[in-house]
Amino acid sequence: MFKKILSVVLVGFLFSVAGARLAYAGSREEKQTRFAEKVRDSINKLGIGEDARIEVKLRNKTKLKGYISEAGPHSFVIIDKKTNAASTVTYAQVAQVKGNNLSRAAEIALGVGVILIPIAVVLFFVSQD
Repeated sequence: MFKKILSVVLVGFLFSVAGARLAYAGSREEKQTRFAEKVRDSINKLGIGEDARIEVKLRNKTKLKGYISEAGPHSFVIIDKKTNAASTVTYAQVAQVKGNNLSRAAEIALGVGVILIPIAVVLFFVSQD
């Protein structure tokens, strides 16, 4: 009985730890600066060229879709494949980025594995009784 209670407590603890997030205190400008840095990092990970497909939603609700042709320290250029129109976007204008970045999928798979493996181990030991 003690082992079953312990296993339930451990599973609950794992779920609570997985759901915990750090809250950063700071001004709105600091948050926007950090977000712009994250956007710049994700753009750099995607790279440039026709294989670096991206979909960007700007703060003014405009959506751009295409590929990245240039990436600089303050802005990047998106080329629309259909019209070949170039749009220069500063990192501060970006509200959301979606790209074909496989490392994001790897991060999700790793997170799911970290959560599911301990649960499977606990269930294995509980089923042994």
